[in-house]
Amino acid sequence: MKHALLIYSGGMDSTTMLHEFRQEIALAVNFSYGANHNAQEARCAREQCAALGIELIEIDLAFMGRYFNSALLSGADAIPTGEYDADNMAATVVPFRNGIMLSIAAGLAESRNLDTVMIANHSGDHHIYPDCRPEFISAIQEAISAGSGGKVRLSAPYTSLNKTEIARHGLRLGVDYSRTYSCYKGTDTPCGECATCREREEALREAALSIWGK
Repeated sequence: MKHALLIYSGGMDSTTMLHEFRQEIALAVNFSYGANHNAQEARCAREQCAALGIELIEIDLAFMGRYFNSALLSGADAIPTGEYDADNMAATVVPFRNGIMLSIAAGLAESRNLDTVMIANHSGDHHIYPDCRPEFISAIQEAISAGSGGKVRLSAPYTSLNKTEIARHGLRLGVDYSRTYSCYKGTDTPCGECATCREREEALREAALSIWGK
């Protein structure tokens, strides 16, 4: 029986989770918060959910784009290029983004009588994004359980995995990553220069090499 809600961006990590747990996911939720790449990700989310027969809800969090401070909310030119590291990517932090999304997801899950909220954070984000770290996940797991009277739990099974491990897992599941989107600039064709594009390309290359030797 399907019992879970997935916070689903349409990007590489959450798409892998969508496919891996497709038999458990009753509802996927895509949030738009004013980021450059939201529209492209939402398009991919619609395609993936339609292909798998999973209901998708899109929720507008436009207030974040208006009032929060982040390069991710300030247009394509504000996105740094170069390697994916703490110094380079710190500007893309959207304050408490996952906390806000998880709070909404928990309320929606309880309203739908779903007992699990899923999120696809991973270890590569730990040193850059505070709301992806294990200590945050543990704290909000307790908050969701307490706030729902034990009706809803948080599942974050990729917390200890890096992006290459996620890509390897997805390729073995047959995920078509060409139907996902990750570029932080939000251009029609991924720029290939921003740190997110570089991280994605490196992960897919390393994953393919480890599986097929090419």
